[in-house]
Amino acid sequence: MLSNFFQLKEKKTSVKIEIVAGITTFLTMAYIIFVNPSILSLEGIPEQQLTGIDRIDKDALIVVTCIVTAITTIIVGLVARAPIAMAPGMGLNAFFAYLVASGKMNWQTALGVVFISGLLFLAVTLLGLRKKIVEAIPPSLVSAIAVGIGLFITFIGLKNLGVVIHDPITFVSAGPLTITVLIGLVGMLVMIVFEMKKIAGGLVIGILASTVLAVLFDKQVQIPQQFISLHLNIQKIAFRLDILSALKWSFLGTIFTLTFIDMFDSVGTLIACCHQANMIDKEGKIKDLNRLLGIDAVATVIGALLGTSTITAYVESAAGIEQGGRSGLTSIVTGLLFLIALLFVPVVAIVPLYATAPALIMVGLFMMKEVKKIDFANMEQAFPAFIIMVMIALSYSISTGLAFGFISFALIKTVSGKVREVKPAMWVIAILSILFLTLDRLPDIIT
Repeated sequence: MLSNFFQLKEKKTSVKIEIVAGITTFLTMAYIIFVNPSILSLEGIPEQQLTGIDRIDKDALIVVTCIVTAITTIIVGLVARAPIAMAPGMGLNAFFAYLVASGKMNWQTALGVVFISGLLFLAVTLLGLRKKIVEAIPPSLVSAIAVGIGLFITFIGLKNLGVVIHDPITFVSAGPLTITVLIGLVGMLVMIVFEMKKIAGGLVIGILASTVLAVLFDKQVQIPQQFISLHLNIQKIAFRLDILSALKWSFLGTIFTLTFIDMFDSVGTLIACCHQANMIDKEGKIKDLNRLLGIDAVATVIGALLGTSTITAYVESAAGIEQGGRSGLTSIVTGLLFLIALLFVPVVAIVPLYATAPALIMVGLFMMKEVKKIDFANMEQAFPAFIIMVMIALSYSISTGLAFGFISFALIKTVSGKVREVKPAMWVIAILSILFLTLDRLPDIIT
Protein backbone atom coordinates (compact mmCIF):
# COMPACT_ATOMS: atom_id res chain seq x y z
CA MET A 1 0.00 0.00 0.00
CA LEU A 2 2.76 2.44 0.93
CA SER A 3 4.65 1.51 -2.20
CA ASN A 4 1.67 2.28 -4.42
CA PHE A 5 0.63 5.50 -2.68
CA PHE A 6 4.11 7.01 -2.81
CA GLN A 7 5.05 5.37 -6.13
CA LEU A 8 8.23 3.97 -4.63
CA LYS A 9 9.00 1.61 -7.52
CA GLU A 10 8.58 4.33 -10.12
CA LYS A 11 10.89 6.56 -8.11
CA LYS A 12 13.43 3.73 -7.69
CA THR A 13 13.29 3.70 -3.90
CA SER A 14 11.91 1.50 -1.10
CA VAL A 15 10.31 1.77 2.33
CA LYS A 16 13.66 1.05 3.99
CA ILE A 17 15.46 3.72 1.99
CA GLU A 18 12.70 6.26 2.69
CA ILE A 19 12.84 5.56 6.46
CA VAL A 20 16.62 5.99 6.52
CA ALA A 21 16.27 9.20 4.49
CA GLY A 22 13.61 10.52 6.88
CA ILE A 23 15.79 9.82 9.91
CA THR A 24 18.72 11.53 8.18
CA THR A 25 16.69 14.66 7.43
CA PHE A 26 15.51 14.76 11.05
CA LEU A 27 19.03 14.46 12.41
CA THR A 28 20.36 17.19 10.16
CA MET A 29 17.61 19.70 10.99
CA ALA A 30 16.75 18.78 14.59
CA TYR A 31 18.87 21.74 15.70
CA ILE A 32 15.80 23.90 14.93
CA ILE A 33 14.26 22.53 18.14
CA PHE A 34 17.05 24.27 20.07
CA VAL A 35 17.70 27.31 17.89
CA ASN A 36 14.24 28.61 16.97
CA PRO A 37 13.05 29.01 20.59
CA SER A 38 16.34 30.72 21.49
CA ILE A 39 15.93 33.30 18.73
CA LEU A 40 12.21 33.97 19.18
CA SER A 41 12.46 34.22 22.98
CA LEU A 42 15.24 36.85 22.58
CA GLU A 43 17.44 34.69 24.77
CA GLY A 44 20.66 36.44 23.74
CA ILE A 45 19.41 39.93 24.68
CA PRO A 46 19.91 41.19 28.29
CA GLU A 47 16.83 42.26 30.24
CA GLN A 48 18.06 45.87 30.51
CA GLN A 49 17.83 46.16 26.73
CA LEU A 50 14.22 44.92 26.70
CA THR A 51 12.54 47.45 28.95
CA GLY A 52 8.79 47.09 28.59
CA ILE A 53 9.12 44.21 26.11
CA ASP A 54 7.65 40.79 26.91
CA ARG A 55 9.57 37.68 25.90
CA ILE A 56 7.77 34.73 24.35
CA ASP A 57 7.79 31.72 26.65
CA LYS A 58 10.73 29.53 25.58
CA ASP A 59 9.32 26.21 26.82
CA ALA A 60 6.09 26.75 24.91
CA LEU A 61 8.13 27.71 21.83
CA ILE A 62 10.02 24.43 21.97
CA VAL A 63 6.74 22.49 21.95
CA VAL A 64 5.26 24.64 19.16
CA THR A 65 8.41 24.31 17.06
CA CYS A 66 8.14 20.52 17.22
CA ILE A 67 4.39 20.47 16.55
CA VAL A 68 4.45 22.91 13.64
CA THR A 69 7.45 21.25 12.02
CA ALA A 70 5.82 17.83 12.39
CA ILE A 71 2.41 18.90 11.05
CA THR A 72 3.67 20.87 8.05
CA THR A 73 6.30 18.28 7.08
CA ILE A 74 3.73 15.47 7.24
CA ILE A 75 1.36 17.58 5.10
CA VAL A 76 4.12 17.90 2.49
CA GLY A 77 4.55 14.12 2.56
CA LEU A 78 0.86 13.33 2.18
CA VAL A 79 -0.25 16.09 -0.19
CA ALA A 80 2.81 16.88 -2.33
CA ARG A 81 4.43 13.47 -1.74
CA ALA A 82 7.82 15.17 -1.80
CA PRO A 83 10.88 14.53 0.42
CA ILE A 84 10.87 18.14 1.62
CA ALA A 85 10.74 19.15 5.29
CA MET A 86 9.31 22.46 6.50
CA ALA A 87 9.97 24.34 9.73
CA PRO A 88 10.29 27.89 11.10
CA GLY A 89 12.74 29.56 8.72
CA MET A 90 16.14 30.73 9.86
CA GLY A 91 16.52 34.40 9.04
CA LEU A 92 12.76 34.74 9.05
CA ASN A 93 12.72 34.04 12.79
CA ALA A 94 15.56 36.54 13.19
CA PHE A 95 13.42 39.17 11.43
CA PHE A 96 10.51 38.33 13.74
CA ALA A 97 12.79 38.70 16.78
CA TYR A 98 14.03 42.03 15.46
CA LEU A 99 10.46 43.37 15.21
CA VAL A 100 9.86 42.53 18.86
CA ALA A 101 13.28 43.46 20.27
CA SER A 102 13.25 46.84 18.49
CA GLY A 103 10.02 47.73 20.25
CA LYS A 104 8.22 48.21 16.93
CA MET A 105 5.48 45.80 18.04
CA ASN A 106 4.79 43.15 20.66
CA TRP A 107 5.05 39.47 19.82
CA GLN A 108 1.28 39.05 19.58
CA THR A 109 1.11 41.70 16.85
CA ALA A 110 4.18 40.22 15.16
CA LEU A 111 2.32 36.89 14.93
CA GLY A 112 -0.58 38.78 13.39
CA VAL A 113 1.79 40.16 10.76
CA VAL A 114 3.03 36.63 10.02
CA PHE A 115 -0.58 35.40 9.71
CA ILE A 116 -1.52 38.17 7.24
CA SER A 117 1.62 37.61 5.21
CA GLY A 118 0.77 33.90 5.08
CA LEU A 119 -2.63 34.74 3.58
CA LEU A 120 -0.91 36.97 1.03
CA PHE A 121 1.49 34.12 0.17
CA LEU A 122 -1.51 31.88 -0.41
CA ALA A 123 -3.32 34.42 -2.59
CA VAL A 124 -0.24 35.05 -4.73
CA THR A 125 0.31 31.28 -5.08
CA LEU A 126 -3.30 30.52 -6.04
CA LEU A 127 -3.10 33.21 -8.72
CA GLY A 128 -0.01 31.49 -10.10
CA LEU A 129 2.09 34.64 -9.66
CA ARG A 130 4.52 33.10 -7.22
CA LYS A 131 5.45 30.31 -9.60
CA LYS A 132 6.09 32.82 -12.39
CA ILE A 133 8.24 34.90 -10.08
CA VAL A 134 10.25 31.84 -9.04
CA GLU A 135 10.85 30.84 -12.65
CA ALA A 136 11.83 34.42 -13.63
CA ILE A 137 14.84 34.68 -11.30
CA PRO A 138 18.14 33.81 -13.02
CA PRO A 139 19.97 30.77 -11.55
CA SER A 140 22.96 32.85 -10.44
CA LEU A 141 20.72 35.10 -8.36
CA VAL A 142 18.92 32.12 -6.84
CA SER A 143 22.27 30.74 -5.70
CA ALA A 144 23.31 34.16 -4.40
CA ILE A 145 20.21 34.27 -2.21
CA ALA A 146 21.24 31.01 -0.52
CA VAL A 147 24.81 32.24 -0.04
CA GLY A 148 23.67 35.59 1.36
CA ILE A 149 21.33 33.97 3.85
CA GLY A 150 24.16 31.60 4.77
CA LEU A 151 26.45 34.54 5.58
CA PHE A 152 23.64 36.17 7.54
CA ILE A 153 23.03 33.06 9.63
CA THR A 154 26.76 32.60 10.16
CA PHE A 155 27.05 36.11 11.56
CA ILE A 156 24.21 35.43 14.00
CA GLY A 157 25.95 32.21 15.07
CA LEU A 158 29.29 33.95 15.61
CA LYS A 159 27.56 36.64 17.65
CA ASN A 160 25.64 34.14 19.80
CA LEU A 161 28.81 32.14 20.40
CA GLY A 162 30.72 35.23 21.48
CA VAL A 163 33.38 35.00 18.78
CA VAL A 164 32.15 38.30 17.31
CA ILE A 165 31.17 41.17 19.61
CA HIS A 166 30.10 44.79 19.22
CA ASP A 167 32.82 47.43 18.97
CA PRO A 168 31.99 51.17 19.06
CA ILE A 169 34.87 52.04 16.71
CA THR A 170 35.12 49.16 14.23
CA PHE A 171 31.43 48.12 14.60
CA VAL A 172 32.43 44.50 15.31
CA SER A 173 35.55 42.76 16.60
CA ALA A 174 36.74 39.39 17.90
CA GLY A 175 35.52 38.55 21.39
CA PRO A 176 37.57 37.17 24.29
CA LEU A 177 38.32 33.44 24.41
CA THR A 178 36.11 32.48 27.34
CA ILE A 179 35.20 29.03 28.63
CA THR A 180 31.77 29.25 26.98
CA VAL A 181 33.36 30.11 23.62
CA LEU A 182 35.70 27.12 23.99
CA ILE A 183 32.78 24.83 24.83
CA GLY A 184 30.94 26.03 21.73
CA LEU A 185 34.03 25.51 19.58
CA VAL A 186 34.33 21.93 20.83
CA GLY A 187 30.77 21.33 19.65
CA MET A 188 31.64 22.84 16.28
CA LEU A 189 34.65 20.56 15.96
CA VAL A 190 32.38 17.57 16.56
CA MET A 191 30.06 18.82 13.80
CA ILE A 192 32.97 19.27 11.39
CA VAL A 193 34.31 15.77 12.07
CA PHE A 194 30.87 14.24 11.48
CA GLU A 195 30.57 16.12 8.20
CA MET A 196 34.05 15.01 7.14
CA LYS A 197 33.10 11.40 7.88
CA LYS A 198 29.73 11.98 6.16
CA ILE A 199 27.84 10.79 9.22
CA ALA A 200 24.33 12.18 9.60
CA GLY A 201 23.32 14.04 12.75
CA GLY A 202 26.56 15.95 13.30
CA LEU A 203 24.79 19.20 14.19
CA VAL A 204 22.66 17.56 16.86
CA ILE A 205 25.60 15.58 18.30
CA GLY A 206 27.69 18.75 18.39
CA ILE A 207 24.97 20.64 20.26
CA LEU A 208 24.61 17.78 22.74
CA ALA A 209 28.39 17.58 23.24
CA SER A 210 28.57 21.30 24.05
CA THR A 211 25.59 20.99 26.39
CA VAL A 212 27.21 18.10 28.30
CA LEU A 213 30.37 20.17 28.73
CA ALA A 214 28.27 23.15 29.84
CA VAL A 215 26.64 20.98 32.52
CA LEU A 216 30.02 19.65 33.68
CA PHE A 217 31.48 23.16 33.93
CA ASP A 218 28.22 24.57 35.32
CA LYS A 219 28.04 27.34 32.73
CA GLN A 220 24.57 28.93 32.27
CA VAL A 221 22.75 25.60 32.56
CA GLN A 222 19.78 24.75 34.77
CA ILE A 223 19.20 21.02 35.26
CA PRO A 224 15.46 20.16 35.02
CA GLN A 225 13.71 18.15 37.69
CA GLN A 226 12.51 15.68 35.06
CA PHE A 227 13.89 14.71 31.67
CA ILE A 228 10.70 13.40 30.08
CA SER A 229 7.48 15.40 30.19
CA LEU A 230 3.95 14.64 29.06
CA HIS A 231 2.73 18.13 30.01
CA LEU A 232 2.92 19.88 26.66
CA ASN A 233 1.45 23.30 27.35
CA ILE A 234 1.31 25.82 24.51
CA GLN A 235 -1.48 27.99 25.93
CA LYS A 236 0.95 30.84 26.63
CA ILE A 237 1.48 31.48 22.91
CA ALA A 238 -1.03 29.47 20.85
CA PHE A 239 -3.86 31.52 19.32
CA ARG A 240 -2.54 34.68 20.99
CA LEU A 241 -1.88 36.50 17.72
CA ASP A 242 -3.30 40.02 17.37
CA ILE A 243 -4.49 40.38 13.78
CA LEU A 244 -6.36 43.68 14.26
CA SER A 245 -3.28 45.46 15.61
CA ALA A 246 -1.24 44.09 12.71
CA LEU A 247 -3.65 45.69 10.23
CA LYS A 248 -2.54 49.23 11.14
CA TRP A 249 -1.36 51.37 8.24
CA SER A 250 2.00 51.89 9.98
CA PHE A 251 2.67 48.14 9.74
CA LEU A 252 1.98 47.91 6.00
CA GLY A 253 5.67 48.16 5.20
CA THR A 254 6.46 45.41 7.70
CA ILE A 255 3.81 43.08 6.23
CA PHE A 256 5.15 43.74 2.75
CA THR A 257 8.72 43.12 3.95
CA LEU A 258 7.83 39.77 5.50
CA THR A 259 5.84 38.80 2.41
CA PHE A 260 8.78 39.79 0.23
CA ILE A 261 11.27 37.84 2.36
CA ASP A 262 9.28 34.61 2.49
CA MET A 263 8.43 34.82 -1.20
CA PHE A 264 12.09 34.27 -2.01
CA ASP A 265 13.43 32.54 1.10
CA SER A 266 12.25 29.08 0.05
CA VAL A 267 12.99 29.54 -3.65
CA GLY A 268 16.59 28.35 -3.54
CA THR A 269 15.73 25.42 -1.28
CA LEU A 270 12.86 24.12 -3.43
CA ILE A 271 14.78 24.51 -6.67
CA ALA A 272 17.90 22.79 -5.32
CA CYS A 273 16.13 19.96 -3.48
CA CYS A 274 13.56 19.23 -6.18
CA HIS A 275 16.24 19.02 -8.85
CA GLN A 276 18.27 16.74 -6.59
CA ALA A 277 15.23 14.50 -6.06
CA ASN A 278 14.53 14.38 -9.81
CA MET A 279 11.22 16.19 -9.33
CA ILE A 280 11.51 17.94 -12.68
CA ASP A 281 9.68 17.49 -15.96
CA LYS A 282 11.06 17.27 -19.51
CA GLU A 283 11.20 21.07 -19.74
CA GLY A 284 13.33 21.29 -16.61
CA LYS A 285 10.52 22.77 -14.49
CA ILE A 286 9.72 21.54 -10.98
CA LYS A 287 6.76 19.17 -10.75
CA ASP A 288 3.92 20.31 -8.46
CA LEU A 289 5.75 23.56 -7.65
CA ASN A 290 2.48 25.41 -7.06
CA ARG A 291 1.36 22.69 -4.65
CA LEU A 292 4.61 22.96 -2.67
CA LEU A 293 4.37 26.76 -2.61
CA GLY A 294 0.73 26.52 -1.52
CA ILE A 295 1.66 24.22 1.37
CA ASP A 296 4.41 26.68 2.27
CA ALA A 297 1.80 29.45 2.55
CA VAL A 298 -0.69 27.35 4.54
CA ALA A 299 2.14 26.25 6.83
CA THR A 300 2.92 29.88 7.65
CA VAL A 301 -0.72 30.50 8.60
CA ILE A 302 -0.70 27.41 10.83
CA GLY A 303 2.57 28.49 12.41
CA ALA A 304 1.25 31.97 13.21
CA LEU A 305 -1.88 30.52 14.81
CA LEU A 306 0.14 28.22 17.05
CA GLY A 307 2.72 30.88 17.91
CA THR A 308 5.84 30.80 15.76
CA SER A 309 7.41 32.70 12.89
CA THR A 310 7.15 32.06 9.14
CA ILE A 311 7.44 28.43 7.99
CA THR A 312 9.56 27.56 4.97
CA ALA A 313 11.17 24.63 3.18
CA TYR A 314 14.45 23.46 4.73
CA VAL A 315 17.67 23.04 2.82
CA GLU A 316 18.61 20.18 5.17
CA SER A 317 16.07 18.13 3.22
CA ALA A 318 18.93 17.63 0.77
CA ALA A 319 20.62 15.36 3.32
CA GLY A 320 17.71 12.92 3.23
CA ILE A 321 17.54 13.16 -0.54
CA GLU A 322 21.24 12.27 -0.70
CA GLN A 323 20.38 9.14 1.31
CA GLY A 324 17.93 8.12 -1.42
CA GLY A 325 14.72 9.82 -0.27
CA ARG A 326 12.49 10.44 -3.27
CA SER A 327 8.92 10.41 -1.95
CA GLY A 328 6.65 11.87 0.71
CA LEU A 329 7.35 8.90 2.95
CA THR A 330 10.68 10.54 3.80
CA SER A 331 8.83 13.65 5.01
CA ILE A 332 6.34 11.65 7.04
CA VAL A 333 9.13 9.82 8.88
CA THR A 334 10.83 13.14 9.60
CA GLY A 335 7.59 14.65 10.90
CA LEU A 336 6.86 11.69 13.18
CA LEU A 337 10.33 11.97 14.71
CA PHE A 338 9.64 15.61 15.59
CA LEU A 339 6.48 14.47 17.38
CA ILE A 340 8.53 11.95 19.38
CA ALA A 341 10.97 14.74 20.26
CA LEU A 342 8.09 16.43 22.15
CA LEU A 343 8.60 13.98 25.00
CA PHE A 344 12.04 15.39 25.68
CA VAL A 345 11.20 19.10 25.90
CA PRO A 346 12.75 19.53 29.40
CA VAL A 347 16.07 18.23 28.04
CA VAL A 348 15.93 20.58 25.08
CA ALA A 349 15.24 23.54 27.37
CA ILE A 350 18.57 23.22 29.20
CA VAL A 351 20.63 23.73 26.03
CA PRO A 352 22.46 27.11 26.32
CA LEU A 353 22.58 29.65 23.51
CA TYR A 354 26.30 29.23 22.88
CA ALA A 355 25.79 25.49 22.34
CA THR A 356 23.38 26.07 19.46
CA ALA A 357 25.46 28.85 17.88
CA PRO A 358 27.87 26.46 16.07
CA ALA A 359 24.89 24.86 14.30
CA LEU A 360 24.06 28.23 12.78
CA ILE A 361 27.63 28.62 11.57
CA MET A 362 27.61 25.16 10.04
CA VAL A 363 24.30 25.81 8.27
CA GLY A 364 25.88 28.96 6.87
CA LEU A 365 28.74 26.82 5.59
CA PHE A 366 26.34 24.40 3.90
CA MET A 367 24.54 27.26 2.17
CA MET A 368 27.83 28.74 0.96
CA LYS A 369 28.24 25.76 -1.35
CA GLU A 370 25.80 27.47 -3.72
CA VAL A 371 28.46 30.06 -4.57
CA LYS A 372 29.99 27.70 -7.15
CA LYS A 373 26.80 27.95 -9.22
CA ILE A 374 27.18 31.69 -9.73
CA ASP A 375 28.53 32.74 -13.12
CA PHE A 376 31.14 35.31 -12.06
CA ALA A 377 32.41 35.54 -15.64
CA ASN A 378 29.13 37.20 -16.63
CA MET A 379 29.11 40.70 -15.07
CA GLU A 380 25.38 41.08 -15.78
CA GLN A 381 24.71 38.32 -13.26
CA ALA A 382 27.89 38.47 -11.17
CA PHE A 383 27.34 42.01 -9.86
CA PRO A 384 23.67 41.55 -8.78
CA ALA A 385 24.61 38.21 -7.19
CA PHE A 386 27.52 39.87 -5.37
CA ILE A 387 25.27 42.69 -4.14
CA ILE A 388 22.69 40.19 -2.85
CA MET A 389 25.31 38.25 -0.89
CA VAL A 390 27.04 41.30 0.58
CA MET A 391 23.95 43.36 1.40
CA ILE A 392 22.08 40.51 3.09
CA ALA A 393 25.01 40.03 5.47
CA LEU A 394 26.13 43.63 6.00
CA SER A 395 22.68 45.25 6.16
CA TYR A 396 21.55 42.48 8.52
CA SER A 397 18.46 42.16 6.34
CA ILE A 398 17.57 39.44 3.85
CA SER A 399 14.95 41.52 2.10
CA THR A 400 17.23 44.53 1.71
CA GLY A 401 19.91 42.43 0.06
CA LEU A 402 17.40 40.87 -2.32
CA ALA A 403 15.91 44.23 -3.22
CA PHE A 404 19.28 45.76 -4.10
CA GLY A 405 20.24 42.70 -6.13
CA PHE A 406 17.02 42.50 -8.13
CA ILE A 407 17.03 46.21 -8.88
CA SER A 408 20.66 46.15 -10.00
CA PHE A 409 19.97 43.17 -12.28
CA ALA A 410 17.15 44.97 -14.09
CA LEU A 411 19.17 48.20 -14.24
CA ILE A 412 22.30 46.56 -15.68
CA LYS A 413 20.27 44.73 -18.31
CA THR A 414 18.62 48.02 -19.26
CA VAL A 415 21.81 50.09 -19.67
CA SER A 416 23.46 47.25 -21.59
CA GLY A 417 20.63 47.26 -24.11
CA LYS A 418 19.31 43.83 -23.15
CA VAL A 419 15.92 44.81 -21.77
CA ARG A 420 14.19 41.98 -23.61
CA GLU A 421 16.23 39.43 -21.62
CA VAL A 422 14.44 40.51 -18.44
CA LYS A 423 11.25 38.50 -18.00
CA PRO A 424 8.02 40.40 -17.20
CA ALA A 425 7.83 38.75 -13.78
CA MET A 426 11.36 40.00 -13.06
CA TRP A 427 10.23 43.56 -13.76
CA VAL A 428 7.46 43.03 -11.22
CA ILE A 429 10.07 41.85 -8.72
CA ALA A 430 12.22 44.92 -9.42
CA ILE A 431 9.25 47.28 -8.92
CA LEU A 432 8.31 45.52 -5.69
CA SER A 433 11.93 45.88 -4.58
CA ILE A 434 11.86 49.62 -5.23
CA LEU A 435 8.63 49.91 -3.25
CA PHE A 436 10.17 47.89 -0.44
CA LEU A 437 13.20 50.19 -0.23
CA THR A 438 11.20 53.42 -0.43
CA LEU A 439 7.82 52.71 1.21
CA ASP A 440 8.96 53.39 4.77
CA ARG A 441 11.32 56.19 3.70
CA LEU A 442 9.02 58.31 1.52
CA PRO A 443 8.50 60.99 4.22
CA ASP A 444 12.27 61.45 4.55
CA ILE A 445 12.75 61.54 0.75
CA ILE A 446 10.00 64.13 0.25
CA THR A 447 11.26 66.43 3.00
